[in-house]
Amino acid sequence: MITAEDLVYEALVHLAGGRVFPDIAPQNSDTPYITYQAVGGVPINFVTGETPAKQKVRMQVNVWASEQDGRVAVSELGKQVEDSLRSATDLQTEVINGRAATYDEHTNYRGTLQDFYLFC
Repeated sequence: MITAEDLVYEALVHLAGGRVFPDIAPQNSDTPYITYQAVGGVPINFVTGETPAKQKVRMQVNVWASEQDGRVAVSELGKQVEDSLRSATDLQTEVINGRAATYDEHTNYRGTLQDFYLFC
């Protein structure tokens, strides 16, 4: 069975030099990189008790880059992520919110966070 996570990976692997990881990046990964994780969704329920063929998953996608890469690089890659997910017809992507800038004090990485509904 192909999962929403599989489809997200397929849609994004051509970005960030292929550095696309579920949940967290391996320690000492080169930047920039992309992480993604399911953060909920909207269950589909039928009164007949049937199992739905699709699910509506809420996926958060994060882009991380070093200070040397810069804020502009993070923003540009974040936009590429959004465009790639929108164009992945298997995902039927709905953008929930705009990209939010973030900063990780432990790594000094700049990032963006954005949530999507995927109907797949």
